[in-house]
Amino acid sequence: MVRLVAYLLSILLIASGLAWLADRPGTLQIAWQGYDIETSVFRAVVILAAAIAAAIFLWSIGRAIWNSPAALGNRIVRRRQKRGLEALSSGMIAVGAGDRVLATRYALQARKALPHEPLTHLLRAQAAQLAGDRATTRRIYEAMLASPETEQLGLRGLYLEAEREGETEAALQFADRALKTNPKLGWSAESLFQMQCKQKEWAAALETLSLAKRNGTIDKSGIDRKRAVLLAAQAQDAEENETDKALTLALEAHNLAPDLVPAACVAGRILASRGNTAKAAKVLQKTWARSPHPDIATAYAYARVGDSTRDRLERVRQLAAINPQSIESPIALATTAVEARLFDEARSALEPLLANRLTQRVATLMARIEAGDTGDKGKVREWLARAANAARDPVWFADGVISSRWEPTSPVDGRLDAFQWRVPAEALDKTSADLVATRIEELLAIGGPADDASDENATASDDQPSPRDYADIIDAEAVTVAPTRSPGSAAQPLTPAPAATAPEPVAVQPVVTTSPAVAVKTEPAAKPAAAPQPFAKPEAKIFVAPRAPDDPGLEQAEPDNVSPLPRRPYRAAN
Repeated sequence: MVRLVAYLLSILLIASGLAWLADRPGTLQIAWQGYDIETSVFRAVVILAAAIAAAIFLWSIGRAIWNSPAALGNRIVRRRQKRGLEALSSGMIAVGAGDRVLATRYALQARKALPHEPLTHLLRAQAAQLAGDRATTRRIYEAMLASPETEQLGLRGLYLEAEREGETEAALQFADRALKTNPKLGWSAESLFQMQCKQKEWAAALETLSLAKRNGTIDKSGIDRKRAVLLAAQAQDAEENETDKALTLALEAHNLAPDLVPAACVAGRILASRGNTAKAAKVLQKTWARSPHPDIATAYAYARVGDSTRDRLERVRQLAAINPQSIESPIALATTAVEARLFDEARSALEPLLANRLTQRVATLMARIEAGDTGDKGKVREWLARAANAARDPVWFADGVISSRWEPTSPVDGRLDAFQWRVPAEALDKTSADLVATRIEELLAIGGPADDASDENATASDDQPSPRDYADIIDAEAVTVAPTRSPGSAAQPLTPAPAATAPEPVAVQPVVTTSPAVAVKTEPAAKPAAAPQPFAKPEAKIFVAPRAPDDPGLEQAEPDNVSPLPRRPYRAAN
């Protein structure tokens, strides 16, 4: 539209000029070299304009003839580029569709038309990769390293090839070189960081994380959390031999992520061992308010060296008041009260959980209370049976793997901060749950009616368990069933265990191993005539956590209502 308006205005101006000259006649006379030329001004202007136009036309023709070879060459190049771009486009579509034959054909066409185009190298490499020719793929990517324009593309391709073939060290080197070539590459920083975490190179991972933070190639919302986890991992490794370094790292991690339980536990233990009880309590209380955990309760209870069980109970009361809504608060309070032999207070602390929040730890604590307070074997057996079917307690869980302690990375894929303290989404299947219930039934048969009748006419022997023995069996904070899967095996869905029913009494010989994870196993000693057939299922184990090293537990004094019986420590089965 603008060009049309300009054209019309030009015509109007020329017509106006010619009309102006026609209205003003005049004579133009030229005398030069014996020639005398006389004409009107209007005619002279028209002749001059025609001469200029002819000159311009002749100049255009001459220039076109002069530039014709170059124009022909440019036309050929443009046609070649067009064919090459069409081959690249069609080749990329073929690669995406997985058509190996078309991808190879278009890669050859692109190589003929555009031999030096970086996209041609990429298409050839991907076509060779689609065809399964790994050697050609690596050779093409290695050739890209010679040019600064394609070096980053070659490093990316070599990294992916090394990762696909499981060459972790080579992939690490390619990612490191790519990051040094261009620190703003997001994939290199992220890949390098993940591999360093998987190989537990915490210091190198911290440097990579700092570099990524400076260049803005990582999500800023999770940087502090990742740094805190890495620092906590370093502190956990250095706690035994380098306490000063471990304390510094743990406190920095605690400041970055106050809800990180391992950092608070490491800092609290080291501060308590140095007599800095006030600071240790402050650190543990801050984390307990956000993430209650049994390890924090234990560290807080033993924060002051030399405290009696009553002193520890008073400290745990203060800790439980900080987060009274958490289930960990009454469990920690009841555990410490049992250690102090204040069974009524322990029972009162657990009472709100018995109706709707009964878990395995709660049921086991109730059995421990009954064993230490009344020595009633019937109630002990009842709570043990309820523990077999109670809800599971939270554990350190990541990618289908249950761990007894916190780990900074997943044992499956090496992902950082994978372990979470929660109830796992998978457990024993129905068959395994039936097996556990069966073994619990066999355990409950200890001291049944047959045993009670024999106790009236015979004195207790060393092999017959007493109420004190039951206290030893259940003297723990939790009962958990040993997982039947390894860290990499397929997970099994959660299935609630069926309710245990009391079997016919069977005389059994208990065997208890006094190791850090106590395994309680029962095997029939003799098969009475009226006893049911023995189960053909494999053995199940009930693992019970040990008491604290300086905790006298239930062995401080005999319960008042339990007659003293000769005892000897149980020995592990040969």
